[in-house]
Amino acid sequence: MAAFATLQERLRHRAAEWARRRQGPDPLPLGLGRRRLYILPTRAGMAFGALVFAMLVAGLNYGNSVALLFAFLLAGFVLVAMHQCHRNVLGLSLLEAAASPLFAGSTGTLRLTLQNASRLARYRVQAAVTGEAAVALDVAGGGRAQVELPIRAGPRGLQRIDRLRVSSSHPFGLFRVWTWVHAPIVAIVYPRPAGSLPPPADSGARAGTWPRGTAGADEWLGLRPFRDGDSPRQVAWKAYAREAPLLVKEYSSTGSPLRVLSLDAVRQPDIESRLAQLARWVVDAEAAGDLYGLELPGERIPAHRGPDHRHRCLVALALYGAPKSAIPVAAKR
Repeated sequence: MAAFATLQERLRHRAAEWARRRQGPDPLPLGLGRRRLYILPTRAGMAFGALVFAMLVAGLNYGNSVALLFAFLLAGFVLVAMHQCHRNVLGLSLLEAAASPLFAGSTGTLRLTLQNASRLARYRVQAAVTGEAAVALDVAGGGRAQVELPIRAGPRGLQRIDRLRVSSSHPFGLFRVWTWVHAPIVAIVYPRPAGSLPPPADSGARAGTWPRGTAGADEWLGLRPFRDGDSPRQVAWKAYAREAPLLVKEYSSTGSPLRVLSLDAVRQPDIESRLAQLARWVVDAEAAGDLYGLELPGERIPAHRGPDHRHRCLVALALYGAPKSAIPVAAKR
């Protein structure tokens, strides 16, 4: 049994490599045409075909015209099912594929956007990352649909998603049509926050008496989504009047601690442990609302706070030590 499973895995790997050589790279947006679709009967389809063949042989052997009639009717049904299954994927377009940043060892999502230019709806279209469970969706005629696929994060850095599978066995489950997509998809994997060292003390550069988050703050940070407990006086009512979501004006207060998170200040035996400790400090400082900056050899991020600043610091930790030429432009943002 183990030998059969190994043989099956080798055949799948060779088929995937053959498809990669045949199709080449797939820049997005990508239309799913006839030449890149493959179709084979499922196990249920093979069992149904065996039943039709047995009925045909029995009808010929005994000269039973009723058995022959049913055999030919079922054979026609199989051909129609094959055509409908192939049509269910033919002509779909994959517009974009974007992976959200995630921490090492966690599970994230890859968001796909499919477009159906036909007037006919497409049902039970399945998409999956290699090695992960498939997720099904319906795409209305002339519309678009989004689906989020689970992905597992490896070590920190850039995680390339080499291959996607788009398939369907609709309408009767007798055939499965599929295609592989080799798109240049890259996910940012942050270092997993770890470590128990206390954060560095306040640098003292922002010492003052204003309480955090009051209107007496001296530096404008931007707008953030409204949270329970926020004062109505800090709501951006002008933006809300322009049909924007409920946002709150955010300032940095002179009493907020300013922490400089430096790699040199972390005393850990290896570089990965040091980066994990810095990631822990970044996450904790953002949760506490502190101002914090990051200092790495050859890179310095000024003190700030907010989701964008948190992402920038964690990306710097994720890509630390990676060759600049190997980092895609989209990953640097």
